[in-house]
Amino acid sequence: MKAHTKETQATMTPEKALQFLKEGNIRFQKNLKANRNLLEQVNDTSDGQFPFATILSCIDSRVSAELVFDQGLGDIFSIRIAGNFVNQDILGSMEFACKLAGTKLILVLGHTSCGAIRGACDHARLGNLTALINKIEPAVYAVEEPEDKALRNSSNTDFVNAVAKKNVEMTLENIRNQSVILNEMEKFDEIKIVGAMYDISTGGVEFYD
Repeated sequence: MKAHTKETQATMTPEKALQFLKEGNIRFQKNLKANRNLLEQVNDTSDGQFPFATILSCIDSRVSAELVFDQGLGDIFSIRIAGNFVNQDILGSMEFACKLAGTKLILVLGHTSCGAIRGACDHARLGNLTALINKIEPAVYAVEEPEDKALRNSSNTDFVNAVAKKNVEMTLENIRNQSVILNEMEKFDEIKIVGAMYDISTGGVEFYD
């Protein structure tokens, strides 16, 4: 499989970009990697890059977007931060990726048993981590069940995963509300903005499209 070129990127649609990621995850789950020569892709991308998707994911060592979606060099922009939320810098990176570099899809990828989400559920406080946790905590408060405070912590895996999903949903909302550029691109069908959840126990991705 060759690296993407300006020509192949030009033929890409948001729907096709999403399908590429879905197919890649199926290959990943079946351990059937696409046939690609990474060193050849190094050479092919030396004069430029033409990725088709931008993926915001967590820093978790088990959730590498390139591996999870079986993509090669030059295929995706990968943005990683604990808890996969957005701030001004990340939004700026997304605007560059879509408006200037031509990607057709923004995917916000959460994952099960997320450590950052667990920390938010427990309202952890530790140095600079405190500010990061504060950005995720709105998702904790937005999940209404269970009402019992004793069950609203990191020991309740179902609660943690519900918060992880809500965090993805709120991140999608923040992208649309805080970036006029990306919002307009989506309205004109130039890009798609979608969410998904990676299951660390199966390797599967559930898309929220």
